[in-house]
Amino acid sequence: MVCQTVKTGVECVFMSKQGCGFNGGSCNSAIDKCEGCNRIIEAGTGKYCMIYPDPSIKWAAGNCPTASHIKKAAEEKIQKVNPIKASKRKVGK
Repeated sequence: MVCQTVKTGVECVFMSKQGCGFNGGSCNSAIDKCEGCNRIIEAGTGKYCMIYPDPSIKWAAGNCPTASHIKKAAEEKIQKVNPIKASKRKVGK
C-alpha cells in the first residue's frame, strides 16, 4: 500500500488499512552513513531509505548490504593446486 505517514505517496510493505505496521508506527530516517546512496528518497519530513524502514540496524553489523555508494573490494581468487599434478609439472621441467 501507499505510505500515509512519513513517506507519503511511496509504496510501503508495512502500510495497511490500520496504519503503519512497523515498530513505532513509522519509518526511521536515514543515518549519516547512508549519504550518497541512490536508495535514499527525500520526503517532506526528511530523508528515508526506500528499502529498509530502520537503516541504522543494517549498518550496525558493518556495511549495509544494499548500499550503492560503497564499492565492494574484489576478492582474490585463490586457486587450489592439485598436488599430484603439481609434482608432475615440476618433474617435466
